Amino acid sequence: MGVNKAWRFSVILANLALLQQQNGNHSPSRRGGKHHHHQHQHHHHSHNEWWRRWRSSATQQRRKIPWSLVCGLMLFILGLISLFTGHVASDLEWYSQRLVKHNLGRLVNFRNLLFPKSFFLKKKKNWSGNFFRLSFSGVKQRREPIDKWKSKYSNFFYGCSERGRNFAPAKHERSSNGYLLIAASGGLNQQRTGITDAVVVARILNATLVIPELDHHSYWKDDSDFVNIFDVDWFISYLAKDVTIVKRVPDKFMRSMEKPPYTMRVPRKSPPEYYIDQVLPILLRRRVVQLTKFDYRLANNLDDEQLQKLRCRVNYHALRFAKPIQDIGQRLVMKVRKMAKRFIAIHLRFEPDMLAFSGCYYGGGEKEKFELGEIRKRWATLPDLSAEEERARGKCPLTPHEVGLMLRALGFANDTYIYVASGEIYGGEDTLRPLKELFPNFYTKEMLANEELKPFSPFSSRLAAIDYIVCDESDVFVTNNNGNMAKILAGRRRYAGHKRTIRPNAKRLSALLMERDKMDWDTFAKKVKSCQRGFMGEPDEMRPGRGEFHEYPSPCICEKPFSNDGSSNDEAHLLEQAPMNSKAKVPSKYMEEKQSEKRPLRSEKRSTREEPASLREMEDVQNFPD
Repeated sequence: MGVNKAWRFSVILANLALLQQQNGNHSPSRRGGKHHHHQHQHHHHSHNEWWRRWRSSATQQRRKIPWSLVCGLMLFILGLISLFTGHVASDLEWYSQRLVKHNLGRLVNFRNLLFPKSFFLKKKKNWSGNFFRLSFSGVKQRREPIDKWKSKYSNFFYGCSERGRNFAPAKHERSSNGYLLIAASGGLNQQRTGITDAVVVARILNATLVIPELDHHSYWKDDSDFVNIFDVDWFISYLAKDVTIVKRVPDKFMRSMEKPPYTMRVPRKSPPEYYIDQVLPILLRRRVVQLTKFDYRLANNLDDEQLQKLRCRVNYHALRFAKPIQDIGQRLVMKVRKMAKRFIAIHLRFEPDMLAFSGCYYGGGEKEKFELGEIRKRWATLPDLSAEEERARGKCPLTPHEVGLMLRALGFANDTYIYVASGEIYGGEDTLRPLKELFPNFYTKEMLANEELKPFSPFSSRLAAIDYIVCDESDVFVTNNNGNMAKILAGRRRYAGHKRTIRPNAKRLSALLMERDKMDWDTFAKKVKSCQRGFMGEPDEMRPGRGEFHEYPSPCICEKPFSNDGSSNDEAHLLEQAPMNSKAKVPSKYMEEKQSEKRPLRSEKRSTREEPASLREMEDVQNFPD
């Protein structure tokens, strides 16, 4: 519409100009009365003759008046520009965010003069990504280089899991609907998902939650209890306003029961309605219900946003590791920090059990096939898989050497310090040697604290918790599979301000690595960077409602509002906005950032890869844990 109106207006301007000039040439001034009387008598004839002359002369005159064409063209261009007003606005916002670190105060004031505040501010809670995609649309168009250490937009987001004002207080133990017992399943991080969801289920049922029981019979045979890994008292007190939690069912109540606790297993990813329809009646009748093999038993997407935020409060605040684990984990972080200002943590996940479970093959001949095949028999229900097809689908972990090549291609130098979180690597030192050659500053928890680890060595979950701490505190976290630790840490780092998290685009990288010998290094590096766009932990990689909630906790991530006065410091403002229930009590790493600016922020689908319909989603097959 803007283009058509502009063109019509330009034609009208030209015609008016010609008409004005024509009237001037035929003016009756300085002519005798006789001529005027004669013109009046032949008015009708002269008018027709004049109109024909005007139309013929208009065509000639139009060529002689360039200003009319210039006006028309200008209006035509303005009409085109009006069609792209949205792009102009988004580019203005993009430039404002690029310059915010250098000139935040003047920039905000200038922007407020140009546009009203409402133009930029969107709904602060329930982050949806729409504003981000509008604001940073210019980034995608320009394909600017990615900072390998930190997203330049990370400071625009923060974790927001505070309780809503209308979120009713927890039911007291005596007035609740009964006691809920939970038997978690799998390794440390798989059990963590079960514990998190157990709190939400207890809230849905208005039940009193008993401290969950950890899995002692899985592949790792770790007999650690909840109290050995997590701070129980902190867990109970932090969630006291949300759910009543007790350490055990009172003995007096147990003795009065006519029957033992009712035991049942709910389907995977059940919605709240299932618990209300199927579990609550039994709980009201029996007063004590135990849910077994409890991992990923609650749906990802819950309509109640407050329940989703409760999940985040449990996972990112209430589940604090026990003091002995926390102490040794922080000591390892300090040792690495003394050697390097920044470091990468890599979760290689290249242990024999992982490779066996994945059904992949790495060129070890019949020996490898036999060894991994024997381990694979532990999961009797796993189907036969084609190693070639699994690798082509991106379901096979990269080798340590391939992970190293990817990181070097992304721009990490040979002197970068790396911490490898892993158990027994399949192939031992021979498998790790190429990675160590690419990154000689190579460390593990055993190398950093051999003697200090001895009390924890018999317990795989406690060792995993130590790795978890170091990976969480790293500047860059690199995961090599889609397992539970990868998902949990990716979500936690997003919640902490989108700290850099790199996940290999295994589907594209596998094909590229097979062609590595056919191209020079610069070409290979360029292709790797192209493959990894969308897999670097940028804020716009999140898509609400897609993927596992623990990996993509979008309802718990908010945009940081722009400051009205340019004098406020970004990090200080972030601290003020962070929805910690009590900054004095919560071990907030945002607080650490404000106290010491020398240390980086250390708190706490990408287009989501398709999840295949596999046995991992079936009812009775346990997810392969961390």
